[in-house]
Amino acid sequence: MKTLSRPALLALALAAAPAMAHAQTPATGPAVASTQAGDILFDSRLRYEGVSQDGLDDATAVTLRARLGWQSPDWSGFKLLVEGEGVVALVDDYNDTIHGPASYPVVADPEGIELNRLQLTWTGLPDTEVVLGRQRIILGNARFVGNVGFRQNEQTFDAVKVTTRTLKPMTVTYVWIDRVHRIFGNDSPVGEWNSDSHLINVEAPTPVGKLTAYGYLLDFSNAPAQSSATWGARLEGSHALSADWSALYAVDYARQSDYGSNPASFDLDYGLVSAGLKRGSLTGTLAVERMDGNGTRAFQTPLATLHAFQGWADVFLNTPGDGLRDVSATVSHAIAHPPVGTSATLTASWHDIRDADGSSRYGQELDLSGRLVLDPRRAIEIKAARFDGAQVAFPDRTKVWVAAEYRF
Repeated sequence: MKTLSRPALLALALAAAPAMAHAQTPATGPAVASTQAGDILFDSRLRYEGVSQDGLDDATAVTLRARLGWQSPDWSGFKLLVEGEGVVALVDDYNDTIHGPASYPVVADPEGIELNRLQLTWTGLPDTEVVLGRQRIILGNARFVGNVGFRQNEQTFDAVKVTTRTLKPMTVTYVWIDRVHRIFGNDSPVGEWNSDSHLINVEAPTPVGKLTAYGYLLDFSNAPAQSSATWGARLEGSHALSADWSALYAVDYARQSDYGSNPASFDLDYGLVSAGLKRGSLTGTLAVERMDGNGTRAFQTPLATLHAFQGWADVFLNTPGDGLRDVSATVSHAIAHPPVGTSATLTASWHDIRDADGSSRYGQELDLSGRLVLDPRRAIEIKAARFDGAQVAFPDRTKVWVAAEYRF
């Protein structure tokens, strides 16, 4: 266990004490404090993560993440944003992916201080926004492109992003990515990917829901195996069945092929079918998600917020060579007026995960979470994941998180 330095103790006191004093974690909403000279941006998260995995020592991680930034006022359609981020490990009995030790399970929250965002936004054209620089990018539900916000060091991009609504009712987004700053940090040999990637995302409302067409052309010179071209479409929506009940649905299909510097040759499919019911604050969904594999190569989503898919235990951050089929059921209950705080959400998910053909079981997982929002600045969250592996390649593991966040 690490002995806390004075700077670490000071950081903990400044960033986390307000949250813990109210027994809360950060809530949703803007993390800004407005002044005439611009907006101060600040958010922090203190988190415990415990991992028990077959064949390894139990891991304990207590980490503190803090971000501090500033966004300028509008200058003739221009806005500048700069933000730094720091992660410190208060208890480091875990494999941080850089220094190990290999006897512990991985908790991908290495220590580090880095520039998180440095971007210039221009809105000088009608219904159009251009963002240049290091920025956070989340497209759709983050299945293909996201910021991996669950980890302490988020994923950001050196990129140019153009979003326009001039072709109404369509919203068109184009992104060119020069560099990917991954969650592993600057000290990791895989912490950055050199990129010449192009993202195209078009959204439009239809009578049966929102239709999204996308093309993601990823090319990484120092990670060529992750280069690919993915083209697909997604339809999602809801339909009122009665005054109390609504049906929810989503369908997604994509085709992925070799592209750019990738030396392999492949054509792989992705598919999702999801259906659910909603009554008041209670929502239940059933989903089947399939990612194709040819025995050596499988459909991959290297820029996704992967923690949100195939279970929170993070067993399948890389799709196995034989592909993957995830049959899942999720129930959530949103509490608008809890006894304490302003809102709360309870969620339970179950996953049965097999190879793409369904002939070989990888394992099953149960996920549980509860989140309590006390005010726009504070909230607390407790999560747990239990994965029961059916093969040696996917050992059993249990993960527990307790997090407190504070923002202003």
